Amino acid sequence: MNATIATLNPLPAALQSPAWAGPRHPARRRSIGRFPIRAEALARFNRLLARLQHFPLDRDQLATASRELVGQPQGGALEGIRQRLQLAGAVERMIADPDWQPASQAAAPARVVVDYVHGEHVLIPHQPAPVDRLDDAILVDAAWPQLAGEVDSYLDYCRLRAIEAELRGCAVGEFSFSRKDWEQVRCAEAGLRAHVRRVGSSSYLPEPASYGFRVY
Repeated sequence: MNATIATLNPLPAALQSPAWAGPRHPARRRSIGRFPIRAEALARFNRLLARLQHFPLDRDQLATASRELVGQPQGGALEGIRQRLQLAGAVERMIADPDWQPASQAAAPARVVVDYVHGEHVLIPHQPAPVDRLDDAILVDAAWPQLAGEVDSYLDYCRLRAIEAELRGCAVGEFSFSRKDWEQVRCAEAGLRAHVRRVGSSSYLPEPASYGFRVY
């Protein structure tokens, strides 16, 4: 997974800029389908966005975005929501993994995302899919500039930990493999790749199951 928002399908256009930067609507929408967007819920959501250094949204933007989603064929913004929910799952696995120590600057935004996705006080309840997950996707977008590098690191850690488990002939979790171990193995792997490039031949590469990166 390449953990970058730039590679994902965009969310509805109404969400891409602050409300004051767009055109004024003569009759501003205040509901999603039959459900009104509650002012207190929106204020709470915007406080989370502010913690993530994202501009606030208004009810018209959310209503317009939901109308764009309803009846849309597969792909586009619908796929964008699914992709961001996958990223939220990666964030949850990262902070739940007892062997991974998240960088300090990523811990708080990661917790904001996970707490919101599993929380009771959500902005868009009681809606048909995928509109009911639009607020989750918005929050992931807001947090991602602070999380992308850390999640990429964690996914690479999982990859190398799986290789280490294969070398040991045991399951992941049956041995200690810390962030420091990952950094050492990653450096060894990078050195091996650099050596292969220098000699111009792949014949120096060991078999896939014998990397020689074992952590003791």
